[in-house]
Amino acid sequence: MKEGWKVGSGALLTELSTHYPDAPWCGHCRSLAPEYAKAASLLKNESSELKLAKVDGPAEMKLVEEFGVNGYPALKFFRDGDRSQPVEFTGPREAEGIVRWLKRRLGPAATQLETEAETTQLIDSQDIVIIGFFKDLQDEDTAGFLATAEDAVDLTFGFTDRPELFQKYGLSQDTVVLFKKFDEGRADYPVDEELGLDQADLSRFLIIHSMHLVTEFNSKTSSKIFRAKILNHLLLFINQTLTPHKELLADFQEAARPFRGEVLFVVVDVAGENDHVLQYFGMNATDAPALRFINIETTKKYLPTTGEITAASVTTFCQDILSGKVKPHLRSQEIPADWDQKPVKVLVGKNFEQVAFDESKNVFVKFYAPWCTHCKEMAQTWEDLAEKYKDHEDIIIAELDSTANELEAFTVRGFPTLKYFPAGPGRKVIEYKSARDLETFSKFLDNGGVLPEPEEPEIPVPVGAPS
Repeated sequence: MKEGWKVGSGALLTELSTHYPDAPWCGHCRSLAPEYAKAASLLKNESSELKLAKVDGPAEMKLVEEFGVNGYPALKFFRDGDRSQPVEFTGPREAEGIVRWLKRRLGPAATQLETEAETTQLIDSQDIVIIGFFKDLQDEDTAGFLATAEDAVDLTFGFTDRPELFQKYGLSQDTVVLFKKFDEGRADYPVDEELGLDQADLSRFLIIHSMHLVTEFNSKTSSKIFRAKILNHLLLFINQTLTPHKELLADFQEAARPFRGEVLFVVVDVAGENDHVLQYFGMNATDAPALRFINIETTKKYLPTTGEITAASVTTFCQDILSGKVKPHLRSQEIPADWDQKPVKVLVGKNFEQVAFDESKNVFVKFYAPWCTHCKEMAQTWEDLAEKYKDHEDIIIAELDSTANELEAFTVRGFPTLKYFPAGPGRKVIEYKSARDLETFSKFLDNGGVLPEPEEPEIPVPVGAPS
C-alpha cells in the first residue's frame, strides 16, 4: 500500500474493484459505486478522520495478492496505517450503513453503564437496546460481546458489571439482554458458564429476537428476513385495505410465539408492491387471504388443507409440516395435448417422472425460465439438436418451464439447467456443464452422456531423429 494512503490515527476503507468503463461483468461493483461515493461525501461533510479510497484490482495485482482478494468488490478496513491486519467489511453496502459500520469501529461499540439512570435512559432511547451484564469486564466473554457489537451496526449496545444492575434486572450470571418496545419486551441470552460466549450463536439470537414475531414483507425488511437464517417461513397473504383480512393478524401473531427461531412468520400485503412474491408462489391477489409455507433451503412449498385461518389451525399446520405429516405441494401445468408431437418434447410436473426416468430412453432436458436471456439465446440450438435426433428412438430432447413446474426429485436453482437421464435402472441423473453448442451437445449424446476426452495432437518427429 502506498505511504500516501496512511491517515494517521484515522482509518481507511479501501474498495478493491474493477474500473473498466467498458467491462460490465462486475454488476456488484457498479451497484456499490454510487453508495460508496455517497458514503465518502457524508464523511467529508462531517470532517471525519475516516477516509475512503479505491483500488483498481486488475491494475494492481500485487495489492490483490497481498490482501487475499478473491472477488470484486472487496472492502477492507485499515486502521492507523496497519497493512498487516486489515478488517473485512461486514456491514450493509449502502452509504449510511457503510458510515455506521466505520464509526462503530472507531468509537466505542457499546456504552459502559454505571448507574440505573444511565441504563434506563439508554433502554428508553431506542426500540431495541442490547445490554451485556458481565461480572468481569476484562474476560473473553466481554470481548466477544463487544466484537459482536462492532458488526451489528443497526443496533444499540451497552454493558455493565455493576452488581446493583444485575439485581435490578433479576440476573445472577453473565447474560446478554435484548430490551425491545414490542412483542414480549425482553429476551435473555445467558452466557454458558463452561463454554463461554459463542459469538455466532449470540449474533443469531440478536437477529431472531430483534425481529417482530410477525414481520411484514417489504423492500426494507426483505434482507433482514433472509439474514435471520431461519429456513422455514410461513407467509400470510392478505389485503391490508380490507378489515376482515387485517383481523386475521391477531391469530397469526398468537400462533407465532411457540415457533420463534424455528419458523419465521411473514405477512405479505397483496395490495402492495409484492407481485413478484405472488408470482413465485403461483398466486393471484384474489387468492388472499391464504397461507403458504416454504423451506428456503429446499424451496419446498406447502399448502394448508383448509382455508380457515385461526391460531389453532395455523399452529397445527406448522406442527404437521415440521413433523413430516404434510407432503410438499408441487406446482404443475396441465400436460399439453401435443406435448410429444414436435422434436422438442414438452415436459411438465405431471409427466416428468414418466418421461425422464423411462428406463428405455436417454432423455436430455433443458430446465428454463421464460424470462431468462441465456435460455432464449440457446433456444434455436436446442431446437436444432432435437431435429437432429428426432429419428433416434432411444433419445428424447425435452424442455420444462421451471417457473411453472416443480419436481420432487430435485430443485432447479439456475437457468438454463441441463440434465441428462440415461436409459436403464437406478434413476441416474447427469448434469451437463459444458459448451452449449450443437457440436458439443451431439458429442455428449453420441458418447452416452459423457464428453469424450480431447485428442492430443500428434507431435511430428523431425526427419533423421532416432525412432
